Amino acid sequence: MEENPKKEYSGMEAQVIAVLEQCYDPEIPVNIYELGLVYDVTVNESGNAHIKMTLTSPHCPVAESLPLEVENKVRALPGISDVKVEITWEPSWNPSMMSDAARLELGMM
Repeated sequence: MEENPKKEYSGMEAQVIAVLEQCYDPEIPVNIYELGLVYDVTVNESGNAHIKMTLTSPHCPVAESLPLEVENKVRALPGISDVKVEITWEPSWNPSMMSDAARLELGMM
């Protein structure tokens, strides 16, 4: 399987991604970024961050806590003034969205 191509981030967006790589779905030992749950990250000049992400399913046990964890961790970054976490179900998550590193960690390669 080929690794799902990821958008290249720099500046504040890259710092946000580094924080997201420290957030885990407690049922899966891979961070949410490598799982492919993060669809987009933008930070404007005022330090307002927008994170578009999904969950593995609408019935995910962390559906209420994970977005709040993401918001709180990103908000703690110096230079971030506000955070909006947008949960979307389109496109719906599937295992092909995982990075090769995530597949390897989960024994799928």
